[in-house]
Amino acid sequence: MDLQKQLNEDMKQAMKNREKQRLVVIRSVKSALQNEQINKGSDLTEEEVLTVLNREMKQRKESLHEFENANRDDLVAKVEAEMDVLHTYLPEQLSDEELQKIVDETIAETGASSKAEMGKVMGAIMPKVKGKADGGQVNRLVLQSLS
Repeated sequence: MDLQKQLNEDMKQAMKNREKQRLVVIRSVKSALQNEQINKGSDLTEEEVLTVLNREMKQRKESLHEFENANRDDLVAKVEAEMDVLHTYLPEQLSDEELQKIVDETIAETGASSKAEMGKVMGAIMPKVKGKADGGQVNRLVLQSLS
């Protein structure tokens, strides 16, 4: 079942079960998907849906960081609950070891040997790990490997 159909089914179930928090997150994601679809002018591919989900997760991570810095524990708990709901729709994240292996393979493929070629490596690696790894984590590992 594709993600959009899964979201619709889960939204119905959340309504029946009166799961307010889950319902709010699902509606938010569906709204973001609909906006993306309107901007594109056609149906979204599964990869584009994942891109939107990752964007939603990134926004919540940034909010979480800001709320933690402001000592807003009430909002931290709310955002963490939202992130838990979003995690159910994202693919399994790669472990550090798996990601390091992909980084090493990509560096070998591109023949990069210095930090100056980091853009070339990042351009080659991101499509391979899209949705499965955080860009910041990939950037850090590539930088370490090229040092």
